[in-house]
Amino acid sequence: MTNFEELGLDKRIIEAIKSMGFENPTPIQQQAIPQLLAEKRDLVGLAQTGTGKTAAFGLPLVHFTDFSKKHTQALIICPTRELCLQITRDLTNFSSNYDNANVVAIYGGASIETQIREINRGAQIIVATPGRMVDMIDRGRIKLNAVTTVVLDEADEMLNMGFKEDLDSILSETPDEKNTWLFSATMPNEVARIAKNYMSNPIEVTVGKQNQGAENIEHKYYMVHARDKYAALKRIADFNPEIFGIVFCRTRMETQEIAEHLIKDGYNADSLHGDLSQQQRDNVMKRYRNRTLQMLVATDVAARGIDVDSVTHVINYNLPDDPEVYTHRSGRTARAGKSGVSIAIVNMKEIGKIRDIERKIGKQFVKDKLPTGVQVCEKQLINLVNKIHDAEVNETEIEKFLPQVHEMLKDLSKEELIKRMLSEEFNRFLDYYRNAPDLNSDDRGKDRKTSPMGQGNSEPSGRFFINLGEMDGMDQDSFRAYAAEVSGLNPFDFKRINIKGSFSFFDVDPKQALAVYDSFQFKKFNGRKIRIDHSDSKGGSSGSGGGGQYGGKSDGGFGGRSRERSSGGGGGSKESWGFKGKSSGDYGGGGSRGGNRNSSAEPEKKREFKRRRN
Repeated sequence: MTNFEELGLDKRIIEAIKSMGFENPTPIQQQAIPQLLAEKRDLVGLAQTGTGKTAAFGLPLVHFTDFSKKHTQALIICPTRELCLQITRDLTNFSSNYDNANVVAIYGGASIETQIREINRGAQIIVATPGRMVDMIDRGRIKLNAVTTVVLDEADEMLNMGFKEDLDSILSETPDEKNTWLFSATMPNEVARIAKNYMSNPIEVTVGKQNQGAENIEHKYYMVHARDKYAALKRIADFNPEIFGIVFCRTRMETQEIAEHLIKDGYNADSLHGDLSQQQRDNVMKRYRNRTLQMLVATDVAARGIDVDSVTHVINYNLPDDPEVYTHRSGRTARAGKSGVSIAIVNMKEIGKIRDIERKIGKQFVKDKLPTGVQVCEKQLINLVNKIHDAEVNETEIEKFLPQVHEMLKDLSKEELIKRMLSEEFNRFLDYYRNAPDLNSDDRGKDRKTSPMGQGNSEPSGRFFINLGEMDGMDQDSFRAYAAEVSGLNPFDFKRINIKGSFSFFDVDPKQALAVYDSFQFKKFNGRKIRIDHSDSKGGSSGSGGGGQYGGKSDGGFGGRSRERSSGGGGGSKESWGFKGKSSGDYGGGGSRGGNRNSSAEPEKKREFKRRRN
């Protein structure tokens, strides 16, 4: 196998990438780097997301840059903020052994004045999103007349997102005599036209077949009724206790609502979409990279540039209209040679999309069956036993407590102790899945059957979830005062208040539950619509383990949630919680939310682009 020393890179670069832990180049790097170093010419590189395209163009770019000069010599254009920041971090690391190296990120959602100051300091390499770059050019803040290399990264996605005019405008500001390197996961006609219009006799480097998905991704789909999609999502998460995944939705509104429902149900989840501020996006991504989040619910636009290793599952809550978008989604998993699973939750009407994607990626989907309640319980039980077996014991800290514990448990045998310990954690899980419905639907759209284990019914308690939290300036006292003002109750009627970052849990007397629920309807806080839902969660999100809805423990155990009516999927309707006459639904049985907002995806996407550009 070729190593980096054999590619002909500067020794300072070799030392930098070795310190980063890289030893051998990936196939796209092996093919592209020697050709880019051998002669300065245009290049088209085609390879799937996660195969190392950034280093394939970034290492030669650093190799050719003269960091003793301050003017801008290289420009990289990419579609999103996240990808822009990722590329900037990588190139900064690659050039860490050069004096005066300055790689600057230019993107929307951050202070343009700060970015201007960074450029004025001398930026040899600029990494930019199209909209913000056009703004900089219009303001006369960036001079591109000395640029020798332009890189178009994720060119297919930039065209998908409507940036063709911006790209034309940017490229017109660069010299005619330059090298253009175009990298893409797919090669649609639009990208081919860019290559024809802006490149001269480019070298083409292809890893794998054009437009084909990565070899080490397993593609599967589950057929369910449309009303059961949210319940199916939870079933998938529960059956995969160690899941570390991305859930793709089509609109920002749906992304936010799915994430809020997962949080309410106790999962470690959060959303990533265009309505978040840059600080919020950075916070979400930091938590995801640190694996304190298990599931990231995202739109396609927001997820571009997510470079996180070890993503185990990509879940398509809705399939994209464009099969090429599916290729980008599935490329979030199975990175750096690892394996992964890409799942689609579909109804009978979406089978045609599955077939279109199969033709595009050259792979077949496996139709799988959602696990039954019994199977989920068995999987979670084995996971719990493994955690107990492999748990690290802090002998020093625990020793002082052992005599008292031994005394309290002395009348129990080993077998009895094991049974009681598992029962304490596991009975609530069994209760939840008792009489669970079979969520699977067949190709003929037959009604689902009821399996012998599933979710039981229970009367609602006075526990609530609300989308107000620390980000809204709330603490227990201020929340108690605000809730009392809205509901007309005494502030001390609100108990067990658990304030989180963007949401909270609280208790009221069950007899007051309907009045509290009604009082918050149609209310807004600082211009944002308040969402309040009944919750049986014990008021915390789960830990790193699966089965989040039963969680609340940092070790991922099964504490917390013990009841939730979910006839027909997940949250249940307001009426199923006992609120008579409230039938709006929250991704529950026959609920009206979810799936009706997708027809307006294109206008919403355009609004997102305009917002990002400004």
